[in-house]
Amino acid sequence: MRYIIAASLIALSTAAFGAPAKPSLTPAQRTATHDMFEHVINTPTVIGRHKVPEMAHYLADQFKAAGFPEVDIHVMTYHSESASTGADETAALIVRWRAAGTPKAKPIMLMGHMDVVEAKREDSTTDPFMMTERDGYYYGRGAIDMKDGIVGITQALINLKAAGFKPKRDIVVLFTGDEETNGIGAKKGASEWLDLLGHPEYGLNADGGGGGVNPDGSPAGFTMQSAEKTYAGYTLTVRNRGGHSSKPRKDNAIYDLMHALERLEAYQFKPQMGPTTRAYFQGREKQEKGPLGDAMRRWLANIDDREAADFIEASESEVGLTRTRCVPTRLFAGHADNALPQLATAMVNCRIFPGSDPNEIKAELERIVANPAVAVTRNDDQVASLSSPLRPDITGAYTKAVQTLHPGMPVFPEMSTGATDGRPFRVAGIPIYGTNGGWVVVPVDFRAHGKDERLPVESLYDNVVHWQMMLRDLAGK
Repeated sequence: MRYIIAASLIALSTAAFGAPAKPSLTPAQRTATHDMFEHVINTPTVIGRHKVPEMAHYLADQFKAAGFPEVDIHVMTYHSESASTGADETAALIVRWRAAGTPKAKPIMLMGHMDVVEAKREDSTTDPFMMTERDGYYYGRGAIDMKDGIVGITQALINLKAAGFKPKRDIVVLFTGDEETNGIGAKKGASEWLDLLGHPEYGLNADGGGGGVNPDGSPAGFTMQSAEKTYAGYTLTVRNRGGHSSKPRKDNAIYDLMHALERLEAYQFKPQMGPTTRAYFQGREKQEKGPLGDAMRRWLANIDDREAADFIEASESEVGLTRTRCVPTRLFAGHADNALPQLATAMVNCRIFPGSDPNEIKAELERIVANPAVAVTRNDDQVASLSSPLRPDITGAYTKAVQTLHPGMPVFPEMSTGATDGRPFRVAGIPIYGTNGGWVVVPVDFRAHGKDERLPVESLYDNVVHWQMMLRDLAGK
């Protein structure tokens, strides 16, 4: 879900500025990275296709071949479930690179997910599950969400080990197999697998952060994810005694549901600003010169300026960043063409501001619909997502890596409006930071889950270098 971020916050590649030569991979490392990326793109790790375990074993073999001890490499099989496919066996990969002696600090965890969403051949110009290189891009499902991050982390660790790097603290890898469905792997990682993970101090998530270039080549800034909204589902249900359609009445389940959804459509949740979004808008307002920038400056000066917050929220690039948002995503009603409906339901998907209790949102939805005939129920047991503190060591390492590859680029904290595997760990008290180093061209490359998902060729190789620099900085001291 990494690239569900503000289009105006994406950074520029160094080449666009004609800057001095940046760190790069050797030809052999580029070839190895290309081959690994091609292999994982060509593995259709969609729930129901039973291919995630295959990819997990493939990556495990790459670590073994690079000299990582087999005893510290674990493929964890488990079951996940999708509404469309039912129960399915998937897998997670855990790898531990142990530091010599007795480390003074807890491990650093590197995170990502191996699964991708389904894609149909007829919906794209290339086969989504066959990597294609064209016009300076690698095309394929998972190119940006998020097999580039999986390869970035894996190849960086292999390169560091080959170069003789000796971490001063353990580095552990957790690649899950069901982030795109129900996140069981992340929940297991934050609970029953914690011993294998060494109870990490914090995690660096390749499913967050990143940057890019605007179509005109102008820079904007990289983002580091330090917060994400809580994903929660609710169902609005109306039941009615029904009857013959030739004898309609005012009490109609579909009408009641429709009116409830109209009230939801018109409702705006109260604006909220946390440490991450405050830092985000403090960076953004320096770049945004028009009315949108004016609204950001007004809201930063006065958090009670509802008009300014509403103006920001109305922007397609900033939507979801100022408050909780709830939207209907599925509808069901009736049982026959010639019968008054006895049941009407709507699925409402909410992305809840960090720190807000999903149960409180349920109560707010009940107030919004304002009709006792409309029942509001929760569809999951999610708890409030928490923000990660903006640690100087991590923000510093990320900024240094970004600006080494892209000199002078600004870096912003980011709150993801989408969900990642980071949430269960944050809830468990382990802060998570989205620190991927890939970049895209915005908005034309925002194609995750969509047609012709693609990644600029050089972004793949830059990302490996990015992870190498971050790990040298954070695990080498």
